[in-house]
Amino acid sequence: MSVRRRAAALAITAVLCGAAAPVAVAAPSPSPSAPDLPDGLYGTKDPTYDGVWRQSLAFLAQKIELVTPATKSVDWLVGQQCDSGAFAAYRNASVPCDDKTVADTNATAAAVQALAELGVHREVVDNGVSWLKSVQNDDGGWGYNPGSPSDANSTAVVTGALARANVPVAAITKAGGKTPYTALQSFALPCGGEDGGAYAYQPDKDGKLTANDDATAAATLGSMGKGMAAGTSNAVKDPVCHKGTGLTSEQTAQNGASYLAKRLSGSGHLDLPPMPGAEDSEPQPDFGNTADAVVALAASGHKDKAAGAVAYLEKHAQGWAKEGGPAATAQLVLAAHATGTDARDFGGVDLVRQLNATGPAPAATAVPSPPATAPAEPEEEDGEQDDESLGVWWIVGIGLAFGAGIGFLLSGRRKNQQP
Repeated sequence: MSVRRRAAALAITAVLCGAAAPVAVAAPSPSPSAPDLPDGLYGTKDPTYDGVWRQSLAFLAQKIELVTPATKSVDWLVGQQCDSGAFAAYRNASVPCDDKTVADTNATAAAVQALAELGVHREVVDNGVSWLKSVQNDDGGWGYNPGSPSDANSTAVVTGALARANVPVAAITKAGGKTPYTALQSFALPCGGEDGGAYAYQPDKDGKLTANDDATAAATLGSMGKGMAAGTSNAVKDPVCHKGTGLTSEQTAQNGASYLAKRLSGSGHLDLPPMPGAEDSEPQPDFGNTADAVVALAASGHKDKAAGAVAYLEKHAQGWAKEGGPAATAQLVLAAHATGTDARDFGGVDLVRQLNATGPAPAATAVPSPPATAPAEPEEEDGEQDDESLGVWWIVGIGLAFGAGIGFLLSGRRKNQQP
């Protein structure tokens, strides 16, 4: 998800839910000012809408670069979980969660992914998974908050979390056998036409699907049962948009990849949609969604189709990442890793050092970066990490969304901060 989308999405949740679901959304806990930020939190900006998200992305990016975050940073994330298993975007952990705490499926899913990569605090992962399963919508998907209509981004990030926690995603069913994959396929546009193969964020009030780059990058990963630190598929394929009905989830994911490859084939980057009233303005590059598209293409076997986008990001995205903070920098690290690019020399910038500097000093670091390969089964991956550790555990590490006539906030995949 885009850095900016995730940061601001909660601000429009009340509008979305008020129009489409019987959910009362309370304001998040008052956020601390910069000098009063909690010890262990990454980033210096207001964490109200993205504290858990940016911490989780930082851990994911650090983990694949063999960086062990400080224990207090992990403890901060663990302390954000409510007894129910849910995470809010950010909360004052000294106050117990209550009915005014705004549970957030995206934050919960991101934290589950990060903590599953840690290989510690399994009880936190299991509690998060149990809560996510308990708030699954009847169509098999998830909305941003419990009770809100399913959307492609939320469903995708939750699906990735379930898969990373070793939960059989296809077995998470609702009435009629609807699964998370069923929900994701309901957002997929058929092949044909300029936007064929893309995913929509949500259908509009008339049921029409409109292509959304952010949703497509997210749902392409989710439809393959992969999380945000997916890495690279070992199978190299030509992008193909599969036509017809009865497609498998993998086929719709490949359709999404074919759409993204086409979108990136010209300029090498995605564009931010124009702000309302500024339709005639010059398009601005969407660095966050471009990075997410790179990960989605690499994970689906099309790393070669992402090469131009990586080159563009190396040349142009440095200022965006530094200003965007830990989540933005983490997105570039994930994109670099997925394509075998050196994150420690990304267009002349050491992204790993830049990310580490946004939080407490890491407990340990290792150089060089590991090669980008398809992740093994989680159990094997964790075992390999145990064999290779040097006495320490390796710790892991708004685009425009369309809901019933409401604009999805601009991206800056996810979510400053997007699950």
